[in-house]
This record gives sequence, structure tokens and C-alpha cells, in this order.
Amino acid sequence: MYAACCIFVPCMYGLIKYFLFKKDPEKIHYWAMRMLRRGLNISFARNFLKKECASPEHLERELWGIKFKNPVGLAAGFDKDAKFVDDLAALGFGFIEIGTVTPLAQAGNEKPRLFRLPEDQALINRMGFNNDGVAAAVERLRKRKSDVVIGGNIGKNKVTPNEQADEDYEKCFRALYDVVDYFTVNVSSPNTPNLRELQEKEPLEKLLNKLQVINTELGKSKPILLKIAPDLTLEQLDDIIEIVNNTQIQGIVATNTTIERSGLQTAPETIEAIGAGGLSGLPVKDKATDVIRYIHQKSHGKIPIMAVGGIFTAADAQEKLDAGASLVQVYTGFIYEGPLIVKNICSNLKYNN
Repeated sequence: MYAACCIFVPCMYGLIKYFLFKKDPEKIHYWAMRMLRRGLNISFARNFLKKECASPEHLERELWGIKFKNPVGLAAGFDKDAKFVDDLAALGFGFIEIGTVTPLAQAGNEKPRLFRLPEDQALINRMGFNNDGVAAAVERLRKRKSDVVIGGNIGKNKVTPNEQADEDYEKCFRALYDVVDYFTVNVSSPNTPNLRELQEKEPLEKLLNKLQVINTELGKSKPILLKIAPDLTLEQLDDIIEIVNNTQIQGIVATNTTIERSGLQTAPETIEAIGAGGLSGLPVKDKATDVIRYIHQKSHGKIPIMAVGGIFTAADAQEKLDAGASLVQVYTGFIYEGPLIVKNICSNLKYNN
């Protein structure tokens, strides 16, 4: 029975995906998560996933004083409001990053705002930090049952001017401090007006220094990571490396989505009709790897990197690790590959640090 399930589940997802991809992506996202939760209420399904998604011991590692059972995490954006942490943990993720959360709840951008590009194994989104607000996320995390490592991805509200952005990040940082294991500062989403301007050296250094002061004040020194765009120039990446060294934050998440559209297989008229948004998936794979490799080499391997961008298989994850990443995250690959993506990656990784 168990062996049959190992064959049946991946095939079943391939069939289900055919029908799911005919529906609105955002609606199907929440429907699929509700179905996962219902499935986990069935003891056989729960026991199957527990056994099937167990991590090989050699993949466990410690970073920033945190023990990760494997290096494959779920990127921010999938579970923005920490509604499904326990359910997702059952799929074997080594860590889950919730958010991006903002101080106040906000609806995000007008729908439709999430689009599939199957020919490119990609997504375009312009969600706009839609979330229930940081207080709601904190409440849910206080009630979680799993012990999976949790990252808190924080941002600013759309109506907050950049001059006051540090206040929003501070509010989220303080609120989440006791319920997450690390923080990711998101200044790289292309879907909040002018947000990427915060990646410039002066405002970014000011923001990170402020968070580090609060970090010391609160006493536990939670790791702070900076999430950057794949569209930065080499000069900008040099600035990022200098900022990380100056502020002594613990690492970088590389990378967010890209605003480029070059080299896509999807028809240009379809891309034009979709409009603005961040592109994720296979088209960003090489850009993200190049950023990771550059930062790793230029910093002489002294800056820990969490890799995200175009990771679908163990080979994709291995490429990021070989380029200098310590951990990897999936998002678009999870949608295309299905619920056993962590198992499939971990089963074929050579990584053993």
C-alpha cells in the first residue's frame, strides 16, 4: 500500500494540476490549502506524509544558532498570514517564511493579480502585500503546534511614505519578535510603489541599523536577513555587501521576483495583457544564481545566503548551494511540482554540510 502511494501521489498531482491550472490562481491557492488541511485530518494521509517527507539526517544543519532539519524552506508570499504553517510543515519543509506582513491589514492590489505562465514554468504576481496585518499573524503563530523553523518577512504599508518606512518595519519587528526564529526585511518587492528605492544605500543602512538597535534592546538577537531584487547592478550589489558588513545583519535572501520579461516563451501579447508584476520561476533561475555567486565570491563566503528563484528540482537546489547559498527556498516550484517537492529535492541532494 505504501509503495503504491509513493507512485500514485505524484501522478495524481499531475492530473489534478491540469484541472487546477484552468481556474483562477488565487482562488485555487486557498482551496488547495484547505484541501491539504482536510487531508491531514485523515490518519492514513497524515502518517503517509510524515513517513514520506521525513528528512535524511545528513541534511540537518545549524545556522545562526538555529537547527534546520533540512535546507529546503518555503519562501514568503505563499502563507502570508501564517494560516497554514502546521499543514505546510507536514510536507517536510525545513523552515517556513511567513509574510510579507505589514503593521496594518491591507487588501493589496486590484484583482486579478496572480498569473501563471505554464510555457515558462513561471508566475507573474502583483499582489501588493495583501495581508491581515501583523497582529493577526502573531496570534496565529502563538497557536501553532509544529516546531518548524519560522521566518518573519516584514514590509511597510502601501500608504506609508518611504520617509516613515522604518516605523512600519519596527512595528512588525517588535510584534513578531517572540514568535519567529529569524526576520527577512523585504525592500525588494516590485508591487508596492517606490519600495525598491529603500534598497539605496543611505535609507537601507539607516533601516537596518535601527532594527539592529532594537534587536539588541530586546535581548535575543534574532537573525536579520535582507531580501534583495535580482535586477540590481554589480555596483548596487557591492553596496549591499558593504551595508551587510556595516550593519552586521546576519545574511541575504537572494532573490525576489524580477521585473524583466526577456526570453519568455509565452506569447508577447499575453505578457502585455497581464501587465505589471514580479516574475518568478524558471526565468529568474539564472539571474538569482548569478547574484548568489557574486555575493558569495565578493564577500569571500562570509555572508550567509538564503537562495530563492527557479528551484524546482534537486539539481536546481544543488546549483544554488554550489554557488554559495546555505539554504534554499521554493515558491513557484512548489506550485508546479506539487506537495512532494521537498521530499524529491532532499532525496537527491549531495549537500552534507
